[in-house]
Amino acid sequence: MGGTAGGGAGRAAHGWLMLRLILTRLLAALPNLAGVVVITFVLTRALPGDPAAYFAGAAATQEAVAQVRTQLGLDRPMVEQFFSYLGALAQGDLGMSISTGQPVLTELLQRLPASLELVLLALLLACAVALPLGVLAATRPGSWVDQLCRVLTTAGVSLPTFFTGLLLSYVFYFLLGWAPSPLGRLDPMFSPPPGITGLYLVDAALAGDAALWWACCKQLVLPVVTMALFVLAPIARMTRASMLAVLSADFVRTARASGLTRSTVLVTYALRNALLPVVTTLGMVFGFMLGSSVIVERVFGWPGAGSYAIDALTASDYAPVQGFVLAMGILFVLLNLLVDVLYGLIDPRIEVQA
Repeated sequence: MGGTAGGGAGRAAHGWLMLRLILTRLLAALPNLAGVVVITFVLTRALPGDPAAYFAGAAATQEAVAQVRTQLGLDRPMVEQFFSYLGALAQGDLGMSISTGQPVLTELLQRLPASLELVLLALLLACAVALPLGVLAATRPGSWVDQLCRVLTTAGVSLPTFFTGLLLSYVFYFLLGWAPSPLGRLDPMFSPPPGITGLYLVDAALAGDAALWWACCKQLVLPVVTMALFVLAPIARMTRASMLAVLSADFVRTARASGLTRSTVLVTYALRNALLPVVTTLGMVFGFMLGSSVIVERVFGWPGAGSYAIDALTASDYAPVQGFVLAMGILFVLLNLLVDVLYGLIDPRIEVQA
């Protein structure tokens, strides 16, 4: 009874510390997000290009451009524009896109699922290949598996993402005809699934449409593989290095001397302790993927948040760019929180300090 009560109290204390950690991290992230808002606001207006001249047209007179600038509020002092933006932001209003005439928040919510679906699947594929490959390379140093790991990681880092995407499209779509047209999330022959989560694979599965789910899956293959090849390298390298360090530790040698099976030593003792730096790498990689997905989206005509921001940047449309950067900042904060929580789940011995 006492042991059960003590264990319950320990779990409750750990849960309270974790909650304090989450709240502290959220409060500490507020100055960072405020900095993102200020820097993005200033940089967008420091970029070359005049939105008023762009939307007035090449044949517009100076009077017409000045009239458009007044309508957009760009003739007001910078400080006044900034506080007006902050006031709207406090009400959850990210502004209106002058390119499309739609609220930025609405368009981001429509496009973010496309980016997240691409990034999450690429990360899952990279982990499914990189983690076993890194473990095998660490347990067999100098073998052909280790050499294969080195080749794949070197190639993944060396080849630019846009080149890999174009090469895969040329080979598997143009030459072999195995892949569908690498343009968009879905073949024009199909209608999008009912919008529930915004993730086409999930929505098609919820709708029970196997043909639509398979069509969505085929459309994802090339962009997912392109992004996964690039992020596979740091994950495999960190897994190999971390496993090599753990396998030489005293507690692993003690576990082997105790007569435990090879799989028990590798999974229960070595891999669990080696996962902490790998989780840190996964957090960094996922954050990098959110930003670099812009390139993959442009190559494959993917209607995600990245391509939306690039189109807005080309048109000197400030609001969508500011909204995109702020959304990425919030996702980074949530990602760091997830990494902290995973630390505690992987190794509860880690003291959670709020």
